Amino acid sequence: GRRLRLTPAGELLLETAQHVVPQLQQTETMLKAMGEGLQGVLRIGVECFPCHEWLNRIVARFLNDKPNIDIDIIRQFQFSGLAGLLNHHVDILITPALIDHEQILYIPLFEYEQVLVVSNTHPLAALGKIQATQLQDQVLLTFPIERGRLDIFGDFLIPAQVRPKTHKQIESLSIMLQMVAHGRGVAVLPEWLAKHYEKEFAVHCCHLGDKGIIKTLYAGIKKQDKAVPYLNEFIRLVK
Repeated sequence: GRRLRLTPAGELLLETAQHVVPQLQQTETMLKAMGEGLQGVLRIGVECFPCHEWLNRIVARFLNDKPNIDIDIIRQFQFSGLAGLLNHHVDILITPALIDHEQILYIPLFEYEQVLVVSNTHPLAALGKIQATQLQDQVLLTFPIERGRLDIFGDFLIPAQVRPKTHKQIESLSIMLQMVAHGRGVAVLPEWLAKHYEKEFAVHCCHLGDKGIIKTLYAGIKKQDKAVPYLNEFIRLVK
């Protein structure tokens, strides 16, 4: 017949539970949603400098289609993009460099050609194909990437034992194209990007060599993540 009352310790425990239990229930719901690919953060690592031009459009479409998925884009890696993927710092790695690893699955996104971009009034603009020796008296403009990872050097100039007159690295695409348009140098860009700005900057695209420099862009993911729905949806949009 006695009326039971909570002790001060019981009151504290009840008050804490009223705050904690709903949070745990919400966390459980979020974890379930993440497991089903309905909610989470998609972390994208990018090793392709000019890829930001089209990646912005893809991100906008993805965020519109997936309101519960946030996106984080990472361009600077402490070691390499592959290490970032293996260490779970990123979920997808956009890269032109295919490095075999037993834990990584590479999905081809699309092929593209690296082309030489010159001003419309440049003497090389009249040529359909450019040979390596024709660049030895040119100022070559590239994005700030190590020379060993630049296709123009590894696939074109170095095999022909040719060096450009000067090599300048420029981070801004707009400034690079303005310099090309004013005859301050020539640049090497993916054809899909160069063609987009041909009219705006009065520049012209030339093929490099007889066969061109053809590359493939890949999306690298961990094999254990290949069934995650929102990863596959993002890759589908890119392709």
